[in-house]
Amino acid sequence: MITDVAKLLRQFQKLQGEFKKAQREIAKEEVTGSSGGGMVEVTVNGKFEVIDIRIEKKLLEEKDVEMLEDLILAAVNKAMAKVQELVKGKLGQLTGGLSIPGIGIPGL
Repeated sequence: MITDVAKLLRQFQKLQGEFKKAQREIAKEEVTGSSGGGMVEVTVNGKFEVIDIRIEKKLLEEKDVEMLEDLILAAVNKAMAKVQELVKGKLGQLTGGLSIPGIGIPGL
């Protein structure tokens, strides 16, 4: 029985190492969400940080602040959803699709 526990502990430590490696790889990833037919693009990294925003100059000329705000929000939300899918996909490979609380998406 003790050998079973030791074996289980080694397997857990190995899985823990694989998770840390996957999290480092995910942190380096970048995804882009866009809205308004590509007129607004927001790039987010795997740590859920917005690292770039691109807005077509044409939108700034229209001076419709409310529309611009809506387009930025939509692009940010699309980028964040893409990062969540990236995290789920990469970490899901390690868990075999099992949902393990506390592992995966930071802050959730």
